[in-house]
Amino acid sequence: MRRVDILVIGGGIAGVSAAARFAQRSETILLERESALGYHSSGRSATFYHFGIGDDAVRGLTAASRHFFANPPGGEELPPLWQTKSAMFFATAETMDQLTALETEMRRFSDNISQVGPAEMQAIVPVLKVGTGGAVAGLVDTGGRKLDADLLLQANARALRAAGGEIHFHAGVTGIAHDGSDWIVDTVEESYAARIVVNAAGAWADEFAAIAGVRPLGLIPLRRTIIGFDPPQGLDVSDWPFLKTVFDDGFYMLPDAGRLLASPMDVTPSPACDAQPEDYETALAAWRVEEATTLSVDRIALKWAGLRSFVADKVPTAGFAPDAPGFFWLAGQGGYGLQTSPAMALAAEALLFDLPWPELLREHGVEPRQIRPERLYV
Repeated sequence: MRRVDILVIGGGIAGVSAAARFAQRSETILLERESALGYHSSGRSATFYHFGIGDDAVRGLTAASRHFFANPPGGEELPPLWQTKSAMFFATAETMDQLTALETEMRRFSDNISQVGPAEMQAIVPVLKVGTGGAVAGLVDTGGRKLDADLLLQANARALRAAGGEIHFHAGVTGIAHDGSDWIVDTVEESYAARIVVNAAGAWADEFAAIAGVRPLGLIPLRRTIIGFDPPQGLDVSDWPFLKTVFDDGFYMLPDAGRLLASPMDVTPSPACDAQPEDYETALAAWRVEEATTLSVDRIALKWAGLRSFVADKVPTAGFAPDAPGFFWLAGQGGYGLQTSPAMALAAEALLFDLPWPELLREHGVEPRQIRPERLYV
């Protein structure tokens, strides 16, 4: 049996970014069931950094992560983890109240917000329908950024290994139990005895808690679909922003490698699984793009789906389980796992090692009570 101080279950962005920090202080091993990091949700995200989602805690975590993305450890040897890309959020006449509320919330965390009218929006995205039945007002956030998910995963993996940590692939967990002093974790090939188990298993986090006899958080995995299609021949979309409706029954769209990616922002409950796109959500994505723009989605070139897991208040969770000493939660990243991962890793390090709360988090209004699991057991 392999003995280790900290065992992290899950090789998505939450697990690998936190493990990279843990390994600087204690022996750490990361277990990943698949053959690569970020195989599920982390590798299937639109990977866009913006302040248009979440509550104040999520936006604070997003703001606190900015420094890491702009100045990653070993950054001189790495390509940039992000690229400048504005975001534009728009409302119809019926949803202006939602745009007003969003502006108030976003301005608390960004100085890069400006209002735009129909003519300005159409100048930015020429295919957007404006006026009656279309977009009537919008917000532009020039502080938006397109993240590189693979580079982010690999940068954290490199930092983890540089600190002496290990990543074990094809290490699906088959059992978790406490023997009175350590957590015994069995995988398909090896068993481990760990002082601390970090449950960063994404959509499977509650299932692993149940195996370990730990009270679940009440995670709800929700499927989200993305399609990719070619713009009309001769139309340069590279400078278009990340475009998103302020209302839920809408869509988002952004340029990527010469194509346009779009999502109907579906939130379909799903069991934890290797999510696949369904025909209805795929068609819905194309239909919503065509309803809001003059584009015609004649052929879907690619499509995929991923799971976004939320707890009741939709805020990511980190901290020791109240009912299981040495069992540490790092779950519920929802649709903002990538853009909040540096701040969540910093928070997890402070909570796991009982360190003073980081000033960077406090500066952006993030406090331990907002993310600790105790809040979910009231």
